[in-house]
Amino acid sequence: MHVDIITLQPLVALIFGILILILPRLLNYLIAIYLILVGLTGLFPHLFTTSV
Repeated sequence: MHVDIITLQPLVALIFGILILILPRLLNYLIAIYLILVGLTGLFPHLFTTSV
């Protein structure tokens, strides 16, 4: 099974939505983790390239 970012984002959003319904105080941490992960995956292809 091939998992890429397009199929992973809705799955993560669904899991986070369920967790927020169960534990509303967890919202800040989940959003922070999600934003960090999305930022890292967006930057990942550019981290190893050097433009001089």
